Amino acid sequence: MHRLLVLFVTLASCAHMSFPVTLPSEIAAALPPDCRQVLYVTAADQQAAVAELTMLERTPTNEWHSTGAAIPVRIGRNGMAWGHGEYGLMAPAGWRIKQEGDGCAPAGVFRIIQAFGSEPQPASIKLPYIHCTTHHWGIDDVRSRHYNQIVDDRKVACDWTGPETMVPTIGCYKLGAVIAHNPHNTPGLGSCIFMHIWQGENVPTAGCTAMSEAHLRKVLAWLDPAANPCLVQLVQQP
Repeated sequence: MHRLLVLFVTLASCAHMSFPVTLPSEIAAALPPDCRQVLYVTAADQQAAVAELTMLERTPTNEWHSTGAAIPVRIGRNGMAWGHGEYGLMAPAGWRIKQEGDGCAPAGVFRIIQAFGSEPQPASIKLPYIHCTTHHWGIDDVRSRHYNQIVDDRKVACDWTGPETMVPTIGCYKLGAVIAHNPHNTPGLGSCIFMHIWQGENVPTAGCTAMSEAHLRKVLAWLDPAANPCLVQLVQQP
């Protein structure tokens, strides 16, 4: 019994230990100097819909350390395609390019700019927050001037068809965060990329990054806008 107790305590402690993590050099160089938090998502290859997320903090010596155990996540049903971020990263050789409706999660580096949810803002969330109602829509219509934006139909005139409700009955947007993919809202390059609650452990997404509600609440509580947090999403390095 004593040995089992020691093993349990050891495993529990390891789950909260900090470990150094080496980001690919081109990715580390692309991150803005004031970025001190990274959500690092890695998948086995470009086709995988299963991935894991590690929360990283930048140390005073400019190294990256994990803040705990990896979190299981689900990404696009067709894996990853190279996305459109803000930091001038070109697609590596052999990567397909993210497009609207391709079922791929974007790979690359992206700011995490805002949280949202159908529930009132939890006290733990520090990011700017949109409390979504039945008037809020995610616009994926490439003909709309509101493409790749969350809009309130009480505040803007409708010029779209087939929008995505931000209060779906399946509850996946009870809480979430906006990933700044396609920041110039260029039609056709992909829209409404979020972190949100998964529909099930084995259910991929249309291009978002999804996890359990408990893990998402932990991640959202950790994110601090003062740390200019970013999502880094890649395949595992050889």
